[in-house]
Amino acid sequence: MNNINCFNKFNFIASDYNILIIEDSTSMIKIINTIFQKNGFNTFLSSTIKEAKDIISKNKIDYIILDINLPDGHGYEIIKELSSSVKIIVLTTQTDLQLKEVSYQKGVIDFINKDKNFLYKISEIPNLIKQFEKNKSKTILIVEDSFVVREQLKDILENRNYKILEAKDVKEAVDIINFNKIDLMLLDLELEKSNGYDFLIKNRTLILEKLNIKVVIITGNISSNLIRDSFRLGVKEIIRKPFVIEELILKTDIFINDKDIEDEMICKTQLLNQYKDTVDRSSIVSKANEKGIITYVNEAFCKISGYTQEELLGKPHNIVRHPDMDSLVFKEMWHTIKDLKIPWTGIVKNRKKDGSSYWVQTIINPILDENGNILEFIGIRTDITEIEKTKEYFKDQYDISQNNFQEVMNLSKLYENAIERSNIILRVDTNKIITYANEQFYKISGFTKEELVGKHYDFINRVIFNDDSFMEKMWQAIENKEIWKGQISNIFKDNKIHHFLATVVPIINTQGKIIEYLSIRKEITEVIKLHEEIEDTQREIIYKMGEIGESRSNETGNHVKRVAHYSKLLATLYGLDEKECDILFTASPMHDIGKVGVPDSILNKPGKLTEDEWKIMKKHTVIGHKILKNSKREILKAAAIVAMEHHEKWDGSGYPRGLKEEKIHIYGRITAIADVFDALGSNRCYKKAWEKEEIFKLFKEEKAKHFDPKLIDLFFENIDKFKEIRDRYKD
Repeated sequence: MNNINCFNKFNFIASDYNILIIEDSTSMIKIINTIFQKNGFNTFLSSTIKEAKDIISKNKIDYIILDINLPDGHGYEIIKELSSSVKIIVLTTQTDLQLKEVSYQKGVIDFINKDKNFLYKISEIPNLIKQFEKNKSKTILIVEDSFVVREQLKDILENRNYKILEAKDVKEAVDIINFNKIDLMLLDLELEKSNGYDFLIKNRTLILEKLNIKVVIITGNISSNLIRDSFRLGVKEIIRKPFVIEELILKTDIFINDKDIEDEMICKTQLLNQYKDTVDRSSIVSKANEKGIITYVNEAFCKISGYTQEELLGKPHNIVRHPDMDSLVFKEMWHTIKDLKIPWTGIVKNRKKDGSSYWVQTIINPILDENGNILEFIGIRTDITEIEKTKEYFKDQYDISQNNFQEVMNLSKLYENAIERSNIILRVDTNKIITYANEQFYKISGFTKEELVGKHYDFINRVIFNDDSFMEKMWQAIENKEIWKGQISNIFKDNKIHHFLATVVPIINTQGKIIEYLSIRKEITEVIKLHEEIEDTQREIIYKMGEIGESRSNETGNHVKRVAHYSKLLATLYGLDEKECDILFTASPMHDIGKVGVPDSILNKPGKLTEDEWKIMKKHTVIGHKILKNSKREILKAAAIVAMEHHEKWDGSGYPRGLKEEKIHIYGRITAIADVFDALGSNRCYKKAWEKEEIFKLFKEEKAKHFDPKLIDLFFENIDKFKEIRDRYKD
């Protein structure tokens, strides 16, 4: 069946490709050559047909940039002589449509007119080549009963590196779909033995839903009913016969790119689920609602506690609480996660269903919505029962008399050896000088005994992530003869960050004096990396969802990047805390996700929209909100706000709800400025990019009308920072 291969990543290396530039203008050939060399391609230069033929005969050429008018002849001579394996991009001032029609089937992949936007178009050619190489992994199915039309379509699309499969009727089409990965289907409705539309309805679940194949209808008879019914069914576009080759090519490339983005999102989602499964398999996991009632436990939780899932769900966590645990520990834990709303870490002794004991190193994390309300608590635990039993046995055994002194000495050696082998040990004297490290510490740190022993404790490079007073608090606790527990992160000789759960114990003699400090560690680097990977994957999935909204209207991925960075900068200048700034940075790319529900004919219309079309366009705000509003994740809830309110205006004249001033959420007010600033400065299908002076003039005029006046002041006071972001993420 047609499955997405999430492991077959496209790897493009520019230096593997040879580019021949044929141009008789000295200044122009230098400009084009510079662009390609900056992008890492190998280039060959020629100003005549004769030179070009000589270069082609001696070198493997992958792509040719060809000026059609040359001193010693017409560039079409090159086109006629080359095989279709060499792809040609033609530079021309002509608009000979017949030449284009023929050339598109003879190796020419694009025509670039020498107009006022010529330099911009040339700068995009390296990306175009990369896309053509990526096309080699894409398959298009042509369902058409006319041999002539099939061959014409096949020639055009194979010329663009697509893999082409053909079916002359619906039976052949179904067989091909079942045994090949199809990205796009070009479907003729007037088939000799059947109707293409009936075939699509009959196989809708397989083609459009299960396999997510993009479908473009090609027909000579287009009616309003066909347009309505086809788009409702899920068809991406309808192209009229006889088709315009350039239209067919452009729309094919757009839909293939859309499919690529959607497939990548599916892969990221699958990967995220695998990460979740990995955590579920490697840790003891539970979830509880805001009242502490268990809503989920994994198999490891059931196994260690002895309870079944049915016995645990709906119960409070004190079902496994051990009576030996001090109630103050749980009071402090609830204060941390419920009042302070921050993670709590500690060691908990629990009681199994059969009455026996077990210990877990526990991290409980409160999950909050965008308003800071607690949605649930997630607890991730590691079984440390053997270590804690050893510690308890030590405690019992040190309560001794002179008669069993030797026995205790022997036992202490055995247990010392057990701790040594199963933990990472470091000992420091009262002057903070390292006196001992075990083999596990040397192995993981890369240091030798000679490099480490005798050095000050500060010799070991530490990483402080949040609390700068973290280490000071640790030393205060242990110098006050208290046991300290927490997370420590170090950078060792491999220059990588290692994370540990540490217990630091002050060793006290019979006179009550501290003689040294003993640090016992367990490495949790892989768990931390897993958490970070999960968070990164969530952010990337959200970002890719934003790209889908933009790609529907032919806007670039860099638009959402710039909007994200503008929004974070403006949020920081406004005074939002770091967490809110990060949430808005991640959520703002999804401001136009609702465009997935707007027809392409409206999104990509080059002219002004009619009143009815504008009403449909404005619905993208509500569509985006509906898609996201029911999520329990704070980023997606924030994205729902942004999607709904980024077209509201300060004076109440915006849409969809006509909100006014601070009734518009700050996320919406910020994203509005970021989106408009970038949209005005970018080319769109319905307009050219504005000059920066025009944009700044509009912003000043729209202060306290369209935009929040305070945000506009911050924008102009820091305009250089916004320009720097714009330049860094140019299209």
